Amino acid sequence: MTNTVLSRTAPATCDIDLFSDQHLENPYPNYKLLRDAGPVVHLPELNVTALARYKAIRFALDNWRTFSSADGVSLNDLLNKAWTGTVIASDPPYHSALRAVLNERVSPRQIRKLTADIEARAELLVEELVERGSFDAMTDCAYRFVPPVILDLIGFPKEGSENLLQWAEQIFNVNGPDGNQKMQESVPGLVKMFEWLGKECTKDRVTPGGFAATIHEAAERGEIKPESVVPLMAGYSIPGTDTTIGLIGSALHLFANNPDQWKMVRENPDELLRPAVAEVLRMESPVQWFSRVLKQDYDADGVIVPEGSRILLLFGSGNRDERHFPDPDRFDVMRDPMDHLAFGGGIHGCPGQHLAQLQAISILKAFARRVERFEITGPAVRTLNNTTRAFFNLPVTVS
Repeated sequence: MTNTVLSRTAPATCDIDLFSDQHLENPYPNYKLLRDAGPVVHLPELNVTALARYKAIRFALDNWRTFSSADGVSLNDLLNKAWTGTVIASDPPYHSALRAVLNERVSPRQIRKLTADIEARAELLVEELVERGSFDAMTDCAYRFVPPVILDLIGFPKEGSENLLQWAEQIFNVNGPDGNQKMQESVPGLVKMFEWLGKECTKDRVTPGGFAATIHEAAERGEIKPESVVPLMAGYSIPGTDTTIGLIGSALHLFANNPDQWKMVRENPDELLRPAVAEVLRMESPVQWFSRVLKQDYDADGVIVPEGSRILLLFGSGNRDERHFPDPDRFDVMRDPMDHLAFGGGIHGCPGQHLAQLQAISILKAFARRVERFEITGPAVRTLNNTTRAFFNLPVTVS
């Protein structure tokens, strides 16, 4: 597959390492360099062309016929093949059939029916944490809150599901380029995950009425291919776990560092919790990038990127693009950036986004009733992942 950039004007070329630990710790200076370099930037080490500006990324998300997902959204053939038969790595018409399996189950109307249960879970957990006074926002809060909700909805067997968090991180590491150390070290976890889903999450072992059972039933009716069952179960469960955990951690970190914004939310939670979560998603996109493959030449303001090129859509960069978001590095709960890129867009918009937002809003709502201020009391340690942005540890005290 070629990825040579042909242009009427010389394309920008950049040797930034998007997968170094330094970049993963703080990608935003590099993202600005890429945005300022031009409408598209060729990364020769990866042999990909990056879109770092909001307008270009939004255009790509809205034009699946040109920016195709059918060849996978990863930077290596291993994961692209593993994701074959999932909503994330397919185009219509099969994408439409896959999406239809759980479309109603993850619709805003159906997710709203979970509100009372999820809010009750959040209340119990937050009450315990506030009574303690000091806790780790990741291990004591996000890790304890998110997985049980998703596991109950999916209906996986309990034995083995304790590995979901580890597998989620490994999947997103495997998303990186061939030869990358994190990618290579995570491959065994990917293999184990697919083995567990295939052997242990059979129709007779998953919970009747759960998402997994619905996927099995769709295959039995011939609506999807049998080989799509395992990757579809993976796609609707494991990635959503890791990213929602990252969202909650980022929210608590941002509010700890911006107490004035938390004060505004506490004073008006009914109006500001939803836009506040959207602003967290814009500031710290849980998924920083996915890729596409061009099915026809793409003209980016005079720079022609040829058919067959793999394109890197840098969501984390687009969400900080000063061309679209004024003062983009400022956390502002009044901004209401509902057009952020954190959930992708177009036909490939994240199917679990309504559940993720409900979980984040519920936990913040429970804190808003009890907590005037968050204070970070120790080193905030990030999980340096090839694709996602999250904390590993975030010690806080509440008052």
